[in-house]
Amino acid sequence: MSYLTIHIFIVQFIQTAVDSTQVYINITLLTPLSVNLMRFNTLLTYMKSLSRRKQVCAFTMSSEMDGGDSWRGVPLSEMYGSQSPWGSPEFSLVSPSFNHAVLYHVPSDGCLADDKPPKPQIGHDKWDSEHVRMPCSSHSLYPVEDSNGESHLKKRWEMIESALSKPIRNSHDLANTILSYNTKFRNTWKFRGLHKLFNEYLEEEESQYFFDVTLPEIAKLALALPKLIQSPIPLLKKHTNRSISLSQQQISCLLANAFFCTFPRRNSTKPTSEYNSYPFFNFNTYRFYEATDSDSNLEKLKCICHYFRRVVTKVPGGVVSFTRRSVPGRALPAWPRSQRPLGCLPLHVDASRTIEDADGLIQVDFANKYLGGGVLGHGCVQEEIRFVICPELMVSMLFTEVLSPNEALMIIGAERYSKYSGYGQSFRWAGPHCDGSPRDSSGRRRRALLAIDALPYSSLSREFSRDAITRELNKAWVGFSFDTDPQSERAQYPGVATGNWGCGAFGGTTQLKSLLQLMACAQARRPMAYFTFGDTKLRDEIVDMYNLLARHNVTVGQLYKYIVKFSQEKDVSQSQLNLYLEQVVKSGTSASPPPANRSAPSKRSDDVMETSITETVPATTTDLESQLENHSPDLFTEDDIDQSLLEVTIESEKKENPHTNTSTNNQSTDKNEVSTPQKRMSLFDTMQAIEGDQNPTASNTLLGNQRRNSLLNDTDASMDEDKSDPATELKKKITKKITDYFSKKSI
Repeated sequence: MSYLTIHIFIVQFIQTAVDSTQVYINITLLTPLSVNLMRFNTLLTYMKSLSRRKQVCAFTMSSEMDGGDSWRGVPLSEMYGSQSPWGSPEFSLVSPSFNHAVLYHVPSDGCLADDKPPKPQIGHDKWDSEHVRMPCSSHSLYPVEDSNGESHLKKRWEMIESALSKPIRNSHDLANTILSYNTKFRNTWKFRGLHKLFNEYLEEEESQYFFDVTLPEIAKLALALPKLIQSPIPLLKKHTNRSISLSQQQISCLLANAFFCTFPRRNSTKPTSEYNSYPFFNFNTYRFYEATDSDSNLEKLKCICHYFRRVVTKVPGGVVSFTRRSVPGRALPAWPRSQRPLGCLPLHVDASRTIEDADGLIQVDFANKYLGGGVLGHGCVQEEIRFVICPELMVSMLFTEVLSPNEALMIIGAERYSKYSGYGQSFRWAGPHCDGSPRDSSGRRRRALLAIDALPYSSLSREFSRDAITRELNKAWVGFSFDTDPQSERAQYPGVATGNWGCGAFGGTTQLKSLLQLMACAQARRPMAYFTFGDTKLRDEIVDMYNLLARHNVTVGQLYKYIVKFSQEKDVSQSQLNLYLEQVVKSGTSASPPPANRSAPSKRSDDVMETSITETVPATTTDLESQLENHSPDLFTEDDIDQSLLEVTIESEKKENPHTNTSTNNQSTDKNEVSTPQKRMSLFDTMQAIEGDQNPTASNTLLGNQRRNSLLNDTDASMDEDKSDPATELKKKITKKITDYFSKKSI
């Protein structure tokens, strides 16, 4: 029987077990060809008998089907809960309500036409602090000087209509048009980048086509604002749970106005301005049209121009939803008490693909707390790239206030318009992209983007402090648990597609961030697909660590305590988290972090062969300071940790150790946290009573391993930031038996 046939048998068993059973089993499958086929079939027979007796609930496997494959862990199909990326359950449908503003008319049957955009919802303008102040509002006035030098207030929309109705033949005409209703910036807005783009960077034919064909249509689209947006747009403020749904046509109209910088009160960069706690939205507020020193910025402009060319050629007919989720501190997980087993989490780690290619999954945006980061500035890393290849995401910057530590934003339905190559300064527009993702029952593209912002760190000691660890766990969980059923113990689909969140210029380390996201996914019961951006060493480290934690039945709460214990050490910069965790997990007792120059042995005496792990050297404080010295202090100012968000964690630790204060409890490891490894039980000794087989000895090599997402959070991208069920003993015994069969040791 071939290796592929054996794999198919296992997959068929997995599908059967997941649907019909209740006990968690995690198996690291080592090279099956080394296992006697008769014994292998006997193992399958035994596991099926467990399944029929409803003793097995989940079966996860880490396998390598082909040495050339770039991914390790379980197949991506395990992330969907089906064989298709689009087989996962849909998110909650669009339904107008008190906390969900729908700016288009929803038919009585809830179904939108496929061939035309929905009609706008009729409403009344609101000029207040709870809603977006619209350019077309009668309350939007602008001071204008007459021939006598006297200043008078004039309706700004009339000025905008007059300016955009005139021919715009070149970049200088475009600049003068924008300045005609933004006269305060005549001496500061020079539009150097815009001039370079159309006069030097693009071919003459491309520039001429833009001004002759595309730009007049963008102007018409912008002037259609009073017709397309007839209801007020609420602001998604801090500490609120609220949603906004707009048609793609409405979004294009809003972005056209941002292109022409028409939004009132959105050009000021002063800390006392009304919108100082919101991202910039008018395109030139953060000097998007000024930069000439970087081709990547001009390439971002090309992506925007391509988007407008597409939407004015054919009006998109779908809709997009934006949902802000805020969770109060009392509702956050009590991390030290979590009994969620990490080994029950399906994990896929990939070194070759990117997050935006993970169709059907919740794709994580490594967000700035001011959404969009430096997309309208010099920034050109993960978030900024995603926002320019999917420009509909940018409209979130119009109404989303800066994110608090316990908040996240989910965007469902944004279409992708461009391909790209490179990263950072090497970023280039690589042509049009045709988004083939289907639409859900509400007319949204089945693309979900989750914006969660990590903390920036100036030192490892800060990153490994308990409050920072808890904050990152809470932030990730708030996002990952979006639209999950809190009453269900089943896996929640679709899974999460993520990577090196908060690493790069933000100073995060990949070892810690990958573990924190693993814990948050396990707590939210969502599968995790981790993309390492070409780093195969990191891919293997993540899978090896996951296998170790799974074999030893480590829970989320136990891992939290291990990491906090590690953070109590005097000098974490000279220690490796992964090597420390190997020691404490295998020994079941506290251990001192191993020194930085220690290399993992190529062969271990334990039940797994692991790749050597070398320390990921973080940026030093001096390095980070030199990178950030020219940037806004607000961007890299760490969030003030709300102590109320830590109360649940601290209180839970006190309850577990009533005779020990929290500080002391963090300094030592409870002997009962991890049971001392017991003498291994032979799986086939147990099977012999059922099948009459003999106890074989299995020897295999560990398979399962993928890439590091070197998503450097470009420092320029940040300039704009001025702005839980316990497992039964039966579960544990069965898990150990199955896992031990695949260990290197004889059993």
